[in-house]
Amino acid sequence: MQLVNNYYFFKSALTPKQCTKILEAGMTELTKKSSAYGEDAIKAQTADGKEKGGVTMAGEKTGNVATANMTKQKQKKLGIKESDGYVRDSSIAWLSDKWLYDMIHPFIHEANQKAGWNYEWNFSEACQFTKYEPGQFYGWHADGSSDWPSMYKPTLKGKDGKWKICKLIPNEKGTDFIMEKDEFGNSFPKVEITDQDCPVRKKKDLWNNDVPATGFTDNRFYWAKIRKLSMTLNLTTPDQYKGGNLKFDFGPHAGRGRFKTCKEIRDQGSMILFPSFLHHQVTPVTSGTRYSLVIWSLGRPFK
Repeated sequence: MQLVNNYYFFKSALTPKQCTKILEAGMTELTKKSSAYGEDAIKAQTADGKEKGGVTMAGEKTGNVATANMTKQKQKKLGIKESDGYVRDSSIAWLSDKWLYDMIHPFIHEANQKAGWNYEWNFSEACQFTKYEPGQFYGWHADGSSDWPSMYKPTLKGKDGKWKICKLIPNEKGTDFIMEKDEFGNSFPKVEITDQDCPVRKKKDLWNNDVPATGFTDNRFYWAKIRKLSMTLNLTTPDQYKGGNLKFDFGPHAGRGRFKTCKEIRDQGSMILFPSFLHHQVTPVTSGTRYSLVIWSLGRPFK
């Protein structure tokens, strides 16, 4: 999908005081989780288990080769198998305080309009607070594919206590789903629990429970939606770290402008927004520490 504007940014959108408030909330959550459950509790994960020390859906442990800034073609050329390398290494915590969304959502709405995307969205996931220390990075990836196969699939626990795949019930025309409302007036697609067991992750959660595999969720706010817009907020000043740049790959059709390093958001409080299907990465931090906040906004698949 070609775009007139691949991204939209706000320079120093938030004040240092606002950034400090977010930093304190994120660091508190990182400390709390690591103290209670160990360092694995704050280790960033990928959908396919290709993070450092991760486990793939097949139960295979990821190798110890950092594939920072490497395309799959380069890995193949160097003789590095995908299972031998990892694409992500950082510490994360999740924040969902209302004041965060109140602070950032107006910028998402503004960017969506001014960039000319005008995507329909109506919910944002939990905010990801990320800490990158020297050597840490996030290799090439896309936050979503923007297509129907990538939408969050509903699952609920059946009477037997096992996760079950749910079926979305279409309307009479077969063009959409039947919607129902909860006691608070929130609308969700209507589903029915099937007899089909939902695949679960090989790695259990912090409380040693089975959890649905990537792409399945019991969060009704996610059902039948995809990631449409991604937002990254820089929480640190330019002198506090080196490296750690956000970099885009706009695809071969972009010619010489295919790769873009976004230095526009190095100032503290700056944020950048872009369609979630764009490939991007965070280059390795070479010194200091980079802190950021990421939000994904969800909506129904493109028509």
